[in-house]
Amino acid sequence: PEGASSSLLSVTKQRPPARYGWLSLGPTSIMPQPFLDIAFPGSVGRGATGGPGFSTQIVTLASGAEQRNVNWSQARGRWNISTGIRSRADMAAVIAHFHVVKGRAYSFRFKDWNDFDAADQAMVQITPTVWQIVKRYNRSGYEHVRTITKPVAGSVAVKIAGSPVTPAAIDTLTGRITFASAPGSAPTASFQF
Repeated sequence: PEGASSSLLSVTKQRPPARYGWLSLGPTSIMPQPFLDIAFPGSVGRGATGGPGFSTQIVTLASGAEQRNVNWSQARGRWNISTGIRSRADMAAVIAHFHVVKGRAYSFRFKDWNDFDAADQAMVQITPTVWQIVKRYNRSGYEHVRTITKPVAGSVAVKIAGSPVTPAAIDTLTGRITFASAPGSAPTASFQF
């Protein structure tokens, strides 16, 4: 259809039967998106254990030296939610949630209670009027820049040269901020994600 994203794998003019697990997305059905904008039950997530992880292979060379191959540029979270389930109601919420997201079929919002906000982070310029929200991690002069693609709606505050501004648009599904005109200096953002 007109205006459809190029990332969609297929388009169908008729709704597939419900038995195939498709979601109705309007007058025509398109393949479900890989992300559903719903949050994992907060009471269970707060008690979950886990955190970010990276995939790195360590190869021992013939000389005995090691070569490290970083397979992922960004971390992936891994969590044990059983530590957060404290009641039958919690369990029911988890079961309902995973029925909706179809197990591992769709990603969803999950709040990492140890790392869910940032203050006055310098954004990354995409175009003169579009900037990406990022979180910067610094340690001993080294920096890791994490792209934030799903900031919490209503939590983003933007400043230019230290003064609060209202951007033309804040996209909470991409983490991109659009300004009516190019800012005079690099903007910063405070937000939750």
